[in-house]
Amino acid sequence: MIHSLFLVNSSGDIFLEKHWKSVVSRSVCDYFFEAQERASEPENVPPVIPTPHHYLINVLRHRIYFVAVIQSEVPPLFVIEFLHRVVDTFQDYFGVCTEAAIKDNVVVVYELLEEMLDNGFPLATESNILKELIKPPTILRTMVNTITGSTITAEIQGVIDACVKLTGMPDLTLSFMNPRLLDDVSFHPCVRFKRWEAERILSFIPPDGNFRLLSYHVSSQNLVAIPVYVKHNITFREGSSQGRFDLTLGPKQTMGKAVESVLVSSQLPRGVLNANLNPSQGTYTFDPVTKLLTWDVGKINPQKLPSLKGTMSLQAGASKPDENPTINIQFKIQQMAISGLKVNRLDMYGEKYKPFKGIKYMTKAGKFQVRT
Repeated sequence: MIHSLFLVNSSGDIFLEKHWKSVVSRSVCDYFFEAQERASEPENVPPVIPTPHHYLINVLRHRIYFVAVIQSEVPPLFVIEFLHRVVDTFQDYFGVCTEAAIKDNVVVVYELLEEMLDNGFPLATESNILKELIKPPTILRTMVNTITGSTITAEIQGVIDACVKLTGMPDLTLSFMNPRLLDDVSFHPCVRFKRWEAERILSFIPPDGNFRLLSYHVSSQNLVAIPVYVKHNITFREGSSQGRFDLTLGPKQTMGKAVESVLVSSQLPRGVLNANLNPSQGTYTFDPVTKLLTWDVGKINPQKLPSLKGTMSLQAGASKPDENPTINIQFKIQQMAISGLKVNRLDMYGEKYKPFKGIKYMTKAGKFQVRT
């Protein structure tokens, strides 16, 4: 039902978004902004705004627009009632429903939205039920989230690429151990869609050579496993000309598979003049012009976790940076599909010869970002 949710402040800025299926581009909100410009008063924006591929349903509460993106026709009042319930829940949890309160409690906000909707449909919306699942924010919980970290959003974009070199007109069927994992599937034109809908089996006469058989999406409610963890301690002190940089990487939930081709990058604050760091493995570079720190780690050894530690030199008299840098990580894991998707069998019909069949799994980091 509800595909995505955008929160828009009184200045017209989108300050939070949540997606339950595939990511919907922020550009869809342009239709909302156009309707907002035509409205004489903020409360006069039409509650339902049709677009070529979506419906935008919105409510205005506490000077914040809650804009839901719908792909199919649903009773608008049903969505509006849910959006009001979201606002009431935020107010119950945080005391007020303001942009500042939502940003200060962003981890709890995402947890609440995850519980309130299941695959886009309302699930747990009663406050007493939610409070049993998700504890209201306290000073202790805020400290725990700061120390241990929480996953704000995670999703998987997967593909199945095929390389077919068969003679004749072979008819292939491909089945999976767990096809229900697949969401928002896009097929190659050779796939018989009706059989997929009925049996969750891919049936197709393949073209010759390399082609993309399908692409799919696994969203966060399917419990996306994060395969790498990061321990970090990046600090700057007011009035000091030095900062501390301490970073350690480790594998997590990789089923014994090696994490390879690891590359870490971080855009350090403008006030950093140089970095004097010591990597336990690999090599690092720091560009004093662009302030980009890059650490080529290579392969992670679980028995001896790679670390990068040292100091950063700051401009004399420079004030403490407003924000700590984010850390971006690239990696590969061979023979593992992080989505959990597994091929059951591949059969060929229509030809009498016995083909060679092989499968290779691979996980690659897309946009993997850690906030420090």
